[in-house]
Amino acid sequence: MKAISKIQDFNDPHYNPFTAMKDAGEGSISDFYPELKRLRDLSPVFDGDLRRHFGLHGDLTMAHLRHVAVLGYKEVKDVLLAPKLYSNTVYGHNMGVFFGDSITIMDNPDHARYRQLFQKAFMPKMIASWGEHLIPRMINDLIDGFEGRGRAELISEFTLHFPFHFIHELMGLPIEDRAVFHKLAFGQIAITFDTEHGMDAVTKLKDYLTAVVHDRRDNPREGDFMSTIATAEVDGERLPDNVVISFFRQLMNAGGDTSFNGFSSVLTALLTHPDQFEQVKADRTLVPKAIEEGLRWNCPVPGISRTPVETVELGGVTINPGDHMMVFLASANRDEKAFERPDAFDISRATRNHAAFGYGPHMCIGQHLARLEMVNALNALLDRLPRLRLDGDFPPPEVCGMALRGPKAIHVRFD
Repeated sequence: MKAISKIQDFNDPHYNPFTAMKDAGEGSISDFYPELKRLRDLSPVFDGDLRRHFGLHGDLTMAHLRHVAVLGYKEVKDVLLAPKLYSNTVYGHNMGVFFGDSITIMDNPDHARYRQLFQKAFMPKMIASWGEHLIPRMINDLIDGFEGRGRAELISEFTLHFPFHFIHELMGLPIEDRAVFHKLAFGQIAITFDTEHGMDAVTKLKDYLTAVVHDRRDNPREGDFMSTIATAEVDGERLPDNVVISFFRQLMNAGGDTSFNGFSSVLTALLTHPDQFEQVKADRTLVPKAIEEGLRWNCPVPGISRTPVETVELGGVTINPGDHMMVFLASANRDEKAFERPDAFDISRATRNHAAFGYGPHMCIGQHLARLEMVNALNALLDRLPRLRLDGDFPPPEVCGMALRGPKAIHVRFD
């Protein structure tokens, strides 16, 4: 790693990628569920751009496309379970730019071919080993920083960091690069609303990771996660540079955003429902249930994209190849046809069949890792901060956002 140039920060020293999306308007979208229900009652498919319907800017990378939104639980599941009919290639307009040749934008046979290899990096035995030492260390190191104060803001001091710290260490990158790497990884998605800063992040992170991947190929490290991927082969041939580098360009976001936003929303749910929080404190077997219900109640990635490979009619709406379909997981998770009292946060809910991680062959590759991180994080907070509660000196947390969904801040006391 000594021969690799130091990672370069944003050209704009004042740019904050962690707040940019919410500052650009996403922060105004809080309880959008009543309007989603109204639209869903009219039709399970909305003919229009859902972002603009809620008064937000459109996705700059998709502005030239016609938009529809799939809102009903059944329709969402049907689309995601029919990959031969509904393609991921529409992601080429945005993810193809900020992540490169990611498996997310691939259809079969390429998707299955490469995903099978990447999936091996997230086998249960491997994830379990991370959960024994690495993940708990990342989590407890952060709690050490505020435990003695009796109060904290859990987004900026905790939830924003532990998933990203874990992935950064998993990749074996220098500790001195961590802060800038985190900023650039987060900043890539700004392309959808801020081309200048987004492309700055994309270019710098791509250059950095290209150098790192080439270094790991030339100087592989035994037992090293990044070396294993960089030197992997499919059908006797080494993975192409563009596929390997795109995997690592996306990993920080795919492995971080879901855990960060998802866990922040789980905490918001529990802290604003103190009776259920007390149940979880008293019975730790309820921790996984609380996490699953929190992900259903406010899933971190509200919508994912598809386009039909032929003209289809869905929910009474004709959709053509190339049209952008926003498959809205957040709406599906609040569909009363699938969940009783869908707007209620209820850890006793029996079903776990929520849509937060998607369905079908493109289902989140890191879902088991995300769950493990969140279980570890919640248990660690309860172990070390047994009197954890909301800080009455600040407004209670409110989940907001449309592209990514989570609270802006969680102020707590634990004295």
